[in-house]
Amino acid sequence: MSQYFADLQPITFEGRDSTNPLAFRHYDATAMLGDRTMAEHLRFAVCYWHNFVWDGSDPFGGQTFDRPWFPADTMDQARQKADAAFEMFRILGVPYFCFHDHDVRPEGDTLAESHERLNEIADYFEQKMEDGGQKLLWGTANMFSNRRYMSGAATNPDPDVFAYCASTVKACMDVTHRLQGENYVLWGGREGYESLLNTDLGRELEQMGRFLSMVVEYKHKIGFKGAILIEPKPQEPTKHQYDYDVATVYGFLKRFGLEDEVKVNVEQGHAILAGHSFEHELAMARTLGIFGSIDMNRNDYQSGWDTDQFPNSPGEAALAYYEVLRAGGFTTGGTNFDAKLRRQSLDAEDLIAAHVGGMDICARGLISAHAMIEDDSLEGPRRVRYAGWEGEAAQAMLAKGATLDGIAADAEARDVNPQPVSGAQEKLENIVNRYL
Repeated sequence: MSQYFADLQPITFEGRDSTNPLAFRHYDATAMLGDRTMAEHLRFAVCYWHNFVWDGSDPFGGQTFDRPWFPADTMDQARQKADAAFEMFRILGVPYFCFHDHDVRPEGDTLAESHERLNEIADYFEQKMEDGGQKLLWGTANMFSNRRYMSGAATNPDPDVFAYCASTVKACMDVTHRLQGENYVLWGGREGYESLLNTDLGRELEQMGRFLSMVVEYKHKIGFKGAILIEPKPQEPTKHQYDYDVATVYGFLKRFGLEDEVKVNVEQGHAILAGHSFEHELAMARTLGIFGSIDMNRNDYQSGWDTDQFPNSPGEAALAYYEVLRAGGFTTGGTNFDAKLRRQSLDAEDLIAAHVGGMDICARGLISAHAMIEDDSLEGPRRVRYAGWEGEAAQAMLAKGATLDGIAADAEARDVNPQPVSGAQEKLENIVNRYL
């Protein structure tokens, strides 16, 4: 049992009138929304990296956090970090967690030693998961921090880096499978380029496609039943990322015949960096049939980078979960808080309070989204707007065999003269606000 969180007690639901900063006002895990409990809808997960690895540094200043397991370069410290992590999961009552290999064990002097350490900490996790009941939402590999990845991972011009990545991902998939993880995530931390002057764009895309194909093949070889997810990420750290947004990823999957094998893990902060809203990326994933899971955070809208702050807007959360519900809700995916404290928030209690607030915002958004769907408040007007397309003549224009010149001739014969119809956007925005 970790002593890091001292005598902090498990967080409980106290209702909307509570003023306790360490209590849930909206998240009631056992409350029913439709045919699922709130916990089943949201499937909360805590990320390992921001909470237990990040030291508070930024591009302009060094470490501000003082954690007992820092510098985390021994296996004893890795176990101490795991003790604190699982204590935090218990206090928050979250059912899931997520990690990179580099988060949970120090890197070894050799590739084999790194794998041995990962499997050793996985043994430690297994016992803790059995004792506490937590599950692994997803595992992934850190293939961006070490200098060996400065020119990419699977897209690297050095084939030895490609081979190193293959071994790393295999080891991480094996551990994720052993821990009964429900997904495995790949995100291209440095899969992109900084300059075309030294980049063979076509070659790098082919390497990335072949690598992902092998990941899918290995999933089936070992009998992993979870989903393979790609996390779209624009701009950071390379200027041109190959996994820029959901639409870009879908085009890539189609090119390599993987659109039925791979889904996406959509992050709010990344959506914003791509020039989209979170709900846009979720709607696109739903429409293209590749919706998988979400990383819940937000960016500072006055800053131009991925600030990974905890969510605090009920309106943004409501529109996001509206799309999640329209997609049928999560299956293997869930709500992972890929969010970190501000570097001035130094106390252990701050970690708990940040997640309590984030979980409450998500619950509040989910409640609003569920009510809007139940009341048909947005879908009703949407159906009216497109009702003309339900007619036989309109459907015939889209049917196989319809031709451009045939449609043109009919339009001219009928002397069509369509008049604009209001989109009523402001009315719909007012409707949404009624539910917040």
